Amino acid sequence: MEGVEKGARGHSRSAEISLRTVMSCFPTGVTVVGTRDAEGQPLGLTVNSFTSVSLEPPLVLICINRDANTHDPLLVAGGFTVSILSAPQAEVAARFATRPSLGRFDGVEWRPAPSGNPVLAGCAAWLDCSIHEAVTAGDHTIILGRTVAAHWTDQPALLFHRGALGPVGG
Repeated sequence: MEGVEKGARGHSRSAEISLRTVMSCFPTGVTVVGTRDAEGQPLGLTVNSFTSVSLEPPLVLICINRDANTHDPLLVAGGFTVSILSAPQAEVAARFATRPSLGRFDGVEWRPAPSGNPVLAGCAAWLDCSIHEAVTAGDHTIILGRTVAAHWTDQPALLFHRGALGPVGG
């Protein structure tokens, strides 16, 4: 059948399938990317498009929708933090994924990384990054960050899979 793919368990879909649906089958970690605006106020958003790129130099990659309110301030700031959320932080992930983006840090415990950008309390790990390069790709910007500081714990991480949040590791 032309234009149809069939999976091992018999699920058939046309070639015009939803990328979002297919990608939901791929489990990812959940992060909050944080920065500060021109007035020094913390800004952040939930991001699961995050991966390591290089050990030398130490580079990570995040993808941010160009329509996100945090997109432009993050690029102007020149740096960001990545808080890798821990298993009990599903509510935090949801909070930083909803609109409006203003006030997301209200009542949320955080501390500044060496750069001054926000790190969420209770996260499994964090990275403090300077922007190394930014590339436009479709409706997103791919941002390569050079890691300048990092910290990790033994806490289990939060996982996103098929629209649900849950723990992994431990």
